[in-house]
Amino acid sequence: MSAIIGSKKIDFSEEQGMLLDVAGEFVKDKSPGSEVRKLLESDEGFSQPVWQELVDLGWTGINLPESVGGSGLGIAALIPVVEAMGKGLMGTPLVSTVLAAELIRRAGGVAEEDVLEDISGGCAATVAYLDASDWGGTNCGLLVSDEGVLSGRKFMVPDAAHAQWIAVVGSTSQGDTVVALVSGSDVSAHAQEPHALIDLTKRAATIDFTGIKARRVLAGGKVPSAIRDYLLIGALLTAAESVGSTAACLAGIVDYLKTRKQFGKLIGSFQALKHPTVDIYVAMEQSRSLVYHASSEINEGPLSHEAEVACRMAKAKASETIQFAGDRSVQFHGGFGFTWECDSSLFIRRAAWSQQQFGDAMHHRKRLAPLLLDS
Repeated sequence: MSAIIGSKKIDFSEEQGMLLDVAGEFVKDKSPGSEVRKLLESDEGFSQPVWQELVDLGWTGINLPESVGGSGLGIAALIPVVEAMGKGLMGTPLVSTVLAAELIRRAGGVAEEDVLEDISGGCAATVAYLDASDWGGTNCGLLVSDEGVLSGRKFMVPDAAHAQWIAVVGSTSQGDTVVALVSGSDVSAHAQEPHALIDLTKRAATIDFTGIKARRVLAGGKVPSAIRDYLLIGALLTAAESVGSTAACLAGIVDYLKTRKQFGKLIGSFQALKHPTVDIYVAMEQSRSLVYHASSEINEGPLSHEAEVACRMAKAKASETIQFAGDRSVQFHGGFGFTWECDSSLFIRRAAWSQQQFGDAMHHRKRLAPLLLDS
């Protein structure tokens, strides 16, 4: 399958097609609605046996080179996997782990092969980036001494409780940005403050890293570029997950419109409901096209101008689309749509989480303007 966007030809690769089929069947089997709801209020938020099956499938190393035990397929091959997981509302540390691996690989190099081998082999990992700032902030909020000892806290560290490696973005006393690699075993339980997130399929915590010594510190000219790429790839993977969740939300809407009757007629026959449903479908397909276009622009090196534009466009569109879909789902289901028992509540929560993760639509459009208009 291919499509044309401007002068760009986008190919849906054979690997992506195969992974979409495999991932779709895996998530459908392992993450039915009953399983999702059972895990919502659990401590872990995901099934450890399912995580191990996911690791055995090689998904934690899809994007990593073969030299560290990965498949060498790059980020593009991960998109259908993340989309399928979004469709099943499957909560696992996969996205956090992939993003940590990308940051470490791009900021470090050959010297970090042992860490990347751990991640490829199934060790969960994450990135500690946010402090009290937002996605547009410039300070790191955490200091790393010359001896590699950390001082400061990081806010909303995803999947922190299960991470065996944590890539902590900080700065030196000279003001240089660095990435400190911290072993999860060095972070005690009392240093973590779990957060209750609006999307209960997700987990995050604030971590106080004060006094913890990094196993190693990645510094140098590649670090700022690696952090920039991490944020853009994070936005893209969140967009891919949102596209999957939108598809599931839309399927629920269509099923309801085809079964619920009012005034003796199926409510799906009412134009006031048909038109927004079609709008969701069109916006979802536009979002999907933007996501796969962006994935085709990403390679092993620093992200290009075109890749940045594509990632930001995908995130802006996908964020708004799932927000609209979740809102319409609640409205179409009437009073039942506001209840915990209705799946609409899960999608509106996923929408609220996705909107803010790695920047909302306004954040990305603000940065798109100079990229598109000043070039």
